[in-house]
Amino acid sequence: QVHLVESGGGSVQPGESLRLSCVANESAADFYVMAWHHQAPGKEREMVASFTKYYFTYYRPSVRGRFTISRDIAKNIVELQMNDLKPEDSGVYYCVADFTWGHGIQVTVSS
Repeated sequence: QVHLVESGGGSVQPGESLRLSCVANESAADFYVMAWHHQAPGKEREMVASFTKYYFTYYRPSVRGRFTISRDIAKNIVELQMNDLKPEDSGVYYCVADFTWGHGIQVTVSS
C-alpha cells in the first residue's frame, strides 16, 4: 500500500516562499503522475501542479511562474517550490501519487 507524507507547510507573509515535500514509500519512478492539489477554505480541491512519468508538467494558471514542481526519484520525493506567495494560496495542500492521497499540510499566507 502506498503511503505519502507531506512536510514543509507553515505560515508566511505575502511575497515569501515555502517548499513542500512529499515522501512516498515506493519508488517515485513507478507512479504515472505525482501532483499537488490545493483546497482553499470553503472551496473544492484543485490541482496546482503535476509531473508525469514522461516528464510532462502542468501548472494551474494562477501559479505559473511562481510555483515549481520537481521529483527526486532516488529519494522518492516530489516537491513544490512556492515563491511570491499570495493570501489566496492559503489552504491545505495534498500530495497525490496516481490514486493515493496524502493527509494534507496547511499553508497560511497572511500579513
